[in-house]
Amino acid sequence: MVYKIFRKENNILERVKLKEMKVFNKILIIFLICSLFVGCGKNIEENTQQTDNKKQQNEKVTFLLDWTPNTNHTGIYVALEKGFYNEVGIDLEILNPPEESTTALVAAGKADFGISFQDTMAMALNENEDFPIVAIAAIIQHNTSGILSLKEKGIDNFKNLEGKIYATWDNDLEQATIRQVMENEGGDFNKVELYHSTITDAVSAIQTNVDAVWVFEAWDTMNAKVNGLDYNFIKFKDVEPSLDFYTPVIVSSKSFLEKNGHIAKRFLEATKKGYEYAIENPEESAKILHKFAPEYDINMLIESQNYLASQYKAEVEQWGYIDAIRWNNFYNWAYEKGILTKDLKNIGFTNDYLPK
Repeated sequence: MVYKIFRKENNILERVKLKEMKVFNKILIIFLICSLFVGCGKNIEENTQQTDNKKQQNEKVTFLLDWTPNTNHTGIYVALEKGFYNEVGIDLEILNPPEESTTALVAAGKADFGISFQDTMAMALNENEDFPIVAIAAIIQHNTSGILSLKEKGIDNFKNLEGKIYATWDNDLEQATIRQVMENEGGDFNKVELYHSTITDAVSAIQTNVDAVWVFEAWDTMNAKVNGLDYNFIKFKDVEPSLDFYTPVIVSSKSFLEKNGHIAKRFLEATKKGYEYAIENPEESAKILHKFAPEYDINMLIESQNYLASQYKAEVEQWGYIDAIRWNNFYNWAYEKGILTKDLKNIGFTNDYLPK
């Protein structure tokens, strides 16, 4: 009997212990689940905080255009759209071009970066060699500018500008360029009839009383092509190598670079990524630009982008690289022609901020 009672009590104790173990296990499982959710919540909170901190840490950077958005600027807009600037901690604001010179405004610190041209910089640097502007990257490797005309005008070389109407903006460097290429081909600039007016729509202009206009191949020439015009286009650099200057370039001020060199390097790292993406994906990149400039014909943008895909880097391996010899050749030419009164050799550019 005692044995039976003991065994019965023992069974009761075992059932109680088993029940307690089940309760304990349930509590343990609940605890572990709660801990897991608390941990996940903490991780989510930490990740959110890190993202917010990253946004707060982004450097506000301004970029001043030289003109309305066009395919010279595509890499900037691609980098903005793809988040390349955010990846390097930059919050980029693109500023529309004002009436004042972009070069002067960037030099004065009104924008951190902007777009200028070697020929534009030449005149500012000639006035003051210490003018605080520096070209830090070449958007396009070669000068793609030249003269556009309707084929019926017969201007298939620069000598044939004789007796024709050329639209001039009355700039000494501009006219010296036309004079030089004409002389190289046996022509006389004095026989050109000058039409003193700044042309904003070259394709329309050459269909009026104007015979020839200075344009950039990637834009107006592609526009003429898309519009089905039968045209001639002749490049300056093909006739006079000294005129293969850098146009356009990305510039910054000396003071900004001295204080914020690390930002300049990050900015160019993301910008380089944008232009290299445009090289590999011209049609998609044209559509990205079209989002920011819907007023342009998408077919023209695609045509232009396909052309520039081979021009952004051309034969060099490093996007943005500025060749000192070519840079100096142009300034030497301008100095010899008396357009510049100072020798600007090695002034106004650097490759130090380009990503390696």
